[in-house]
Amino acid sequence: MSFSPDVHAKRIDGVRRRAADSGLDGVVVGPGADLAYLVGVEGDTIERLTALVVTPGGPVTMVVPRMERARIRGTAAEQLPLRVVDWVDGEDPYALLADALSGRPSRIAVSDGMPALHTVPLGQTLGVRVELATPVLREGRMIKDAAEIAELRKAGAAIDAVHRHVPKLLRAGRTEREVAADIASAILAEGHRSAEFVIVASGPNGADPHHEVSDRVIRDGDLVVVDIGGAVPAGYNSDSTRTYVIGRAEPDVQRKVDVLVRAQRAAVDAVRPGASAGHVDAAAREVLAEAGLDEAFLHRTGHGIGLSVHEEPYISPGNPVELRAGMTFSIEPGIYFPGEWGARIEDIVVVTDDGCEALNLTPHGLISCPARGSL
Repeated sequence: MSFSPDVHAKRIDGVRRRAADSGLDGVVVGPGADLAYLVGVEGDTIERLTALVVTPGGPVTMVVPRMERARIRGTAAEQLPLRVVDWVDGEDPYALLADALSGRPSRIAVSDGMPALHTVPLGQTLGVRVELATPVLREGRMIKDAAEIAELRKAGAAIDAVHRHVPKLLRAGRTEREVAADIASAILAEGHRSAEFVIVASGPNGADPHHEVSDRVIRDGDLVVVDIGGAVPAGYNSDSTRTYVIGRAEPDVQRKVDVLVRAQRAAVDAVRPGASAGHVDAAAREVLAEAGLDEAFLHRTGHGIGLSVHEEPYISPGNPVELRAGMTFSIEPGIYFPGEWGARIEDIVVVTDDGCEALNLTPHGLISCPARGSL
């Protein structure tokens, strides 16, 4: 995932500036969303160290195993003014990091995805206590530029198309696992490069917010929570939840889901620059509390999204983070009744200059799927 070298250079300059403002001598970024954001290099952490070193005043250095150097090919890292230092088995990559940091650094921060496997040897080599670089790295990633928002719009439209397929896939007599396999195929067919997660939670399984799939057979009258997402080719993610019903819902269930729809709408309406993340969370909770459903809401109202499915800002109780244009996050209140059923509704929104833009546009209320007797 790479944009133009100028975009990546600007992102690195932002890290340099924030590192200097924070009194850091250097920032070490391992594989993951932060590295992809800064230099366009994707991949996961392995036992061989790959890391980008950014210092407030010195050159940018990338330390990479020689056998992994091909992963840089075709990325912005090839076109940026950074120094690539490779190493082979038997050499000490942490000494190379120390050389890149130069001098006698006293404060070094690492990206939050850097495992102890690499963080501990780095700290031992430098003789310093390593800290998290999250405050330095999150600032840039929280505010999406126009190109990033365009990719998130593509992702939103693609996952909406998948949800429009769901009523044809979801019916009594099928297992959650069977339905999930078909949905995963549809996610790829609709333009994603990967299906990152597929939750099909029917009946009592819907009361578990992070249920994935099981061999439970879907029955007439079930509510089914379908929470799905994936990454489009540029690496940006979709994430959208709708709740379906096989046939028709009981009146009391329908009433409670209608309240949930209003709560989700209230949170979306509360999104605007200058509002706090906690204010948006509270808007959903107030609607649920008025209907006596506040205790059925078990989690935060939302999470940021971009190159990671979950990133900052988090739309959680009391979070003072001030919303700014370009922030992107989910609005997904849910209600859960253990042993019975659950429901959740989720859209991704982008904060605009005067409110927000929703990136998911499929219907928000209970979506009916054919009952067994109607087939």
